[in-house]
Amino acid sequence: MQHSKTNETLLMIIWAQSLAATLGSLFFSEIMGYVPCELCWIQRIIMYPLVIIYGTALFKKDLSIALPGLILSGIGMFVSLYHYLVQKLPALQETGGSCGVVPCNTEYVNYFGFITIPFMAGIAFVIIFVLHIILWKWGK
Repeated sequence: MQHSKTNETLLMIIWAQSLAATLGSLFFSEIMGYVPCELCWIQRIIMYPLVIIYGTALFKKDLSIALPGLILSGIGMFVSLYHYLVQKLPALQETGGSCGVVPCNTEYVNYFGFITIPFMAGIAFVIIFVLHIILWKWGK
């Protein structure tokens, strides 16, 4: 019985992480006025459905319906990593300059010299992906 409660708690953490990332992105664009670049939009398109996917899985107490969340979070990790590298690696910064209306190498925030918006999104995707894998392994 305890194992089931732990699974539910981890699923709640996954859902809360996706919700926090979604609300965080909306805070940066709607409150702070930061216009999202094309790679930011891709990360949003990947993150926003995770709130519904994991919320439904949590409500129904059924991780099996959240498989799309695992796939999306895996893809999101790589998009965020690429976006972060476009911001931080001089060799890729030039490619980010031609990324639409807002250049993808724009750093609206840069906490401690390395924490940017794509970094935060990447961490959220990693947390979601890793916790989903842990739940999946425990379910076997």
